[in-house]
Amino acid sequence: MSTAKHQWKLQMAPWALLTVSMAWGLAFVVMKDAIERQSVNNFLFTRFVLAIVVMVLIRPRVIKLFTKDLVLRALAAGVFLGFGYIFQTLGLARTGAAITGFVTGLYIVLTPLFASIILRQRVSRFTWICVVIATVGLGLLSIHGWSVGLGELLTFISAIFYALHIIALSKWSSGRDAYAMTVIQLSMCALLSGLASIPGGYSPPPDFGVWSVVIFTAVFATAIAFIVQTWSQAHMSATKVAVILTMEVVFAAIFAIIFGGESLTFQSSIGGVMVVTAMYLIVMKEEK
Repeated sequence: MSTAKHQWKLQMAPWALLTVSMAWGLAFVVMKDAIERQSVNNFLFTRFVLAIVVMVLIRPRVIKLFTKDLVLRALAAGVFLGFGYIFQTLGLARTGAAITGFVTGLYIVLTPLFASIILRQRVSRFTWICVVIATVGLGLLSIHGWSVGLGELLTFISAIFYALHIIALSKWSSGRDAYAMTVIQLSMCALLSGLASIPGGYSPPPDFGVWSVVIFTAVFATAIAFIVQTWSQAHMSATKVAVILTMEVVFAAIFAIIFGGESLTFQSSIGGVMVVTAMYLIVMKEEK
């Protein structure tokens, strides 16, 4: 790869990842009503299966890229991602959405810890400062009253799995086809959410409104988003990825104000500014 092309990818990766945060932030807002009308595991199963079907229809030859090396690593990453979704969902059913958002966001602290332990990556003081700024900002954005119970514990477990997913992609995505890895990861997510649906049985989305949310989240917040994340992580450190992905909470707040009629408090405003500042510092550092 030419130096110029490699440099371009390094510069584009953070901004591409920011679009993933935007898609997830919007998905968080539009899903709220949908998962009240369909069980969460049924929703996730339909979403993941549809995303896989769309990806294979768009690029049927991707199946030829399923080497043993790629499949094993993508399946492992998919386990982390799938359990992250399931535990987050279990936590959300037992605690408030705001607290769930904050506790899930703690993967920003866990990721550099795991990166230093598992990947033997040295995390700079500058990066730790950005992590602290983003974590405090997440708290201000999300916390309005606090209680610790089973819901928070389950959500914290999901944060561990999300951090491990970021670590896994940082270690395994480089040199492997991002599209093929995404299909395999989503297949594992579909399998896990399908197994989680068995006790209550499966039922398809009940109406057009839920189907439209499923289609949006499957195509934009799942298929495209994870292709971009997998590609980006081949060109960025795990910790920097975690910081940029915290922008999901900021975008969720912005879209909730625009589409959900929610009001913006001074505390939330400060929190949003802190998360954006941490993301900006990380991206600017990445481009130097």
